[in-house]
Amino acid sequence: MADFVRVATAGELPDPGSTVVEVDGELIALFHVEGAYYALDDVCTHDGGPLGSGEIVGHKVACSRHGAKFDIRTGAALSMPAVRATRAHEVKVEAGEVWVRLRSGHGADGPVAQAPVAKPATGFPIAPPAAAALSSTGGAVTAPSATAAGALCEDGVRELLKQVKDPELFVNIVDLGLIYGVSLAPSAEIPGKQQVSVDMTMTSPACPAGPQLIGDTKRALAAHPDVAGVEVRIVMDPPWTPDRMTDDARDQLGIF
Repeated sequence: MADFVRVATAGELPDPGSTVVEVDGELIALFHVEGAYYALDDVCTHDGGPLGSGEIVGHKVACSRHGAKFDIRTGAALSMPAVRATRAHEVKVEAGEVWVRLRSGHGADGPVAQAPVAKPATGFPIAPPAAAALSSTGGAVTAPSATAAGALCEDGVRELLKQVKDPELFVNIVDLGLIYGVSLAPSAEIPGKQQVSVDMTMTSPACPAGPQLIGDTKRALAAHPDVAGVEVRIVMDPPWTPDRMTDDARDQLGIF
């Protein structure tokens, strides 16, 4: 087990307050809240943003990048877009000095973590039975009959896109607020069919699920018989925030 390392003098930090210290070569966010000290990895588990510079409200700290909140005492993830805890460490105060000892392993998932959903061999999420699904080989299968019954329109495209789910949150990209715009135009190459363009954002510029979400979006739309081609454009302005989520998404993630 690692040894305790002196990181500060008691009273250096305001209450509430935070700073970043180095312990055994790792950056640790040290918090002083209501007379007690706490230590977390200085890492937001959503996209690696720093927590030591985040806003403190009670025993919660919000990542300055996208607003994900963590419990300062336990490291638990409390709100979107984070779903995994950050690691919490042991802290003691002796003789007016603050000491931290690193814990091994990883933090436990916070209350917004979702139960695993079965996935096909490619890792693409399986759509609900009532909607069109992606095949286990990555190809698309028949689109929902309700949408196919009439001419394809923007609302129909958005319904199709509800098949596509974030692989970490298991919430569809429409309810997450990742779709900024949809446009359709007659295909110049295939009469009677539509060219679909989708403006999509990500929860962060370096979102690791980006390539999968783009691929799943193209497959979900290409399955519709009226679609000749699909273009997905990634847009980062304005940046995504949790405020873009629908009430349905908030309910699924337990955010009130």
